[in-house]
Amino acid sequence: MRPVWRVADVRAAEAGLMATLPPGTLMQRAAAGLARRCALLLADRGGVYAARVLLLVGSGDNGGDTLLAGAHLARRGAAVSALLLTPGRAHAEGLAAFRAAGGRLVERPPAQVDLVLDGIVGIGGSGGLRQTADQLAASLVRHCGRDGARATVVAVDVPSGVAVDTGHVPLTASGRPSAVRADVTVTFGALKPALVVGPAAALAGQVELVDIGLEPWLRGTPALRVTEWSDVVDWWPRLGAASEKYSRGVVGVATGSTTYPGAAVLSVAGALAGPTGMVRYAGGARDEVLHHHPSVIASGRVADAGRVQAWVCGSGLGTGEDAAAELRAVLAAPVPAVLDADALTLLVDGSLAEQLRRRDAPIVVTPHDREFTRLCGETPGADRVAATLRLAAWMNAVVLLKGDRTVIGTPDGRAYVNPTGTPALATGGTGDVLAGLLGSLLAAGLAPERAAAAAAYLHGLAGREAALGGPVTASDVATALRPVLARLP
Repeated sequence: MRPVWRVADVRAAEAGLMATLPPGTLMQRAAAGLARRCALLLADRGGVYAARVLLLVGSGDNGGDTLLAGAHLARRGAAVSALLLTPGRAHAEGLAAFRAAGGRLVERPPAQVDLVLDGIVGIGGSGGLRQTADQLAASLVRHCGRDGARATVVAVDVPSGVAVDTGHVPLTASGRPSAVRADVTVTFGALKPALVVGPAAALAGQVELVDIGLEPWLRGTPALRVTEWSDVVDWWPRLGAASEKYSRGVVGVATGSTTYPGAAVLSVAGALAGPTGMVRYAGGARDEVLHHHPSVIASGRVADAGRVQAWVCGSGLGTGEDAAAELRAVLAAPVPAVLDADALTLLVDGSLAEQLRRRDAPIVVTPHDREFTRLCGETPGADRVAATLRLAAWMNAVVLLKGDRTVIGTPDGRAYVNPTGTPALATGGTGDVLAGLLGSLLAAGLAPERAAAAAAYLHGLAGREAALGGPVTASDVATALRPVLARLP
């Protein structure tokens, strides 16, 4: 997993490292890495020589990084212009190097631009962009290069205007993000929360981390961690010569109803795609489930389902007394459980919520934002990681807060983010598939936070693959899970 660090931790690490180096070394490292990435981008647009590059330069070290990178490009033959947003406060050494390399200062963007470097605000910024900077950011989409294509925008460390520690992006009066939208973000030393979570992550584009020697100086606990394919591979249960259906784990699925049989079919499909050896279904949609999945052992109630190693409960269950009774039966079972959809609505009932908090076996809850609001009485707000962790502590459960960048929080304060999300998954029933897969991973013995992180990661990949064929349904995602999981060793 890749660690993600808060601004205060990055600042402290920078201070410790800089104390061991000659003055300016750290900035030179950052600028060299930034210039190298820009040169690669320009190579795809005709090369660095004669390329037109615009620097948007604010005050402070972020502006200094930008000016020094511009100097590198100018020395390689690019026509580099710098627009200083605060001329009297530009980084002095960076500005001197930029001028010495042949860079020129301008008061307005040139008519033709191949590449734009966003060095307006670095990790010390907050509260969105000021009016002049915001107008410049909004105008970037109108700039084109020598090949007629839109100018490539590269953010320096973070896109200007985002809240770095939370990923929040303020909006203008017209509802537009008050921040730069980058194609590529070149960040220095460590990933920051705004690059991986919240609406800011969508503005960062492709993120490239430049090693400036900071890692040994990063101390304490990361703000969160990003799941990677290698993590899922390491966690995935391995089959052996002695494996059989019961030793692989049995997952119980208490979802769907006569009114919503599709929820049962989809959640069972997700469970069957996972690593367990058997699925037991309990609910009112058993005939429909058996029609689509004849390998499933089906019954009408949780009490009649037989022994399982984990439960999935909620999708399409309904919110009446019969549904509440099934949820109580699931909570009474001494095995891990995934609670989704209607089960979360039922938890608003104080007695059920209290039963959940008293439970010893692990729980994973999977709300989207509206379900989160029903549970908490407020929206997740600007800091989705903090909101997830608060709910996890209150419920004594692992919380998987669904979204474009799904956040997973544990009761003891650890947080993870999934990088594979796609808007294609914003369609009915895909959450049912996710819940089934998650339950299968729990039944196979994964720790709840690992099961949640792995399920979200693979579910996102399946959504992306399904989207290659056009509009996506939940059935498409369930089908796409199998080839995705087939790539696991």
